[in-house]
Amino acid sequence: MALVHEFEKSGNWLFRRRSWLPLILVAAGIIEMFLTNRQALIFNLREELVFLGVSLLGEAIRVLTVGYVPVNTSGRNTVTGQIADELNVSGIYSIVRHPLYVGNFFMWLGPVLFVRSITFTGFFILVYWLYYERIMFAEEQFLRRKFGEIYDKWSENVQAVIPRLGGYLKPSLRFSVKNVLKREYNSFVNIFIIFILLDLFRNYFLTDSIFLTLEWIYISLPAGVLWLVIRIVYKRTGWLEVKGR
Repeated sequence: MALVHEFEKSGNWLFRRRSWLPLILVAAGIIEMFLTNRQALIFNLREELVFLGVSLLGEAIRVLTVGYVPVNTSGRNTVTGQIADELNVSGIYSIVRHPLYVGNFFMWLGPVLFVRSITFTGFFILVYWLYYERIMFAEEQFLRRKFGEIYDKWSENVQAVIPRLGGYLKPSLRFSVKNVLKREYNSFVNIFIIFILLDLFRNYFLTDSIFLTLEWIYISLPAGVLWLVIRIVYKRTGWLEVKGR
């Protein structure tokens, strides 16, 4: 099999499983916490708020992306594979080709920093790049075949993951809060779930007792309540449905 086809095939395989495969990193982080100098894991509110802030930065990038996109673009589709009814070239897509993956990087970087290991952080960056490089390759092959010269012309001026400083184009659609709430409420609460999980294991490794740090309970509880409210609204009403989104 030619390398280009092998990359595309493996990229599509990873694309369909991208919602759960990164959880392997959580398991790896827990193992690294067990093996590392555990004194480095002692609770430090200032540091851990910074780590949480890095993850929330990633979520903010995702919000700025999905808030402007139309239906059947920038999707969470996994079973059916790639879907794109049109090519996004305005808004954040006018300065970077894969903003969702940039956002995902920072969302995962926060928990990785929680482990306090330079080696593990370097391992994460390498694995993340290799992992998403295949996905981006497969995605771009799909878009090139579907949109042809339009895609090539856009990609000549916009880099894959490093935003350019100029050339921003105003989004063609208005920002949709409802679309953000509908599509991002799970991602948002998952950030806090992962930090709580790491805090739980950290405390066990340090004290041989299973408990959550009180500060993390206070930080995460509002996120859990918000998730529950949005979940009920989404499942029991049509309020979050927006035509064309």
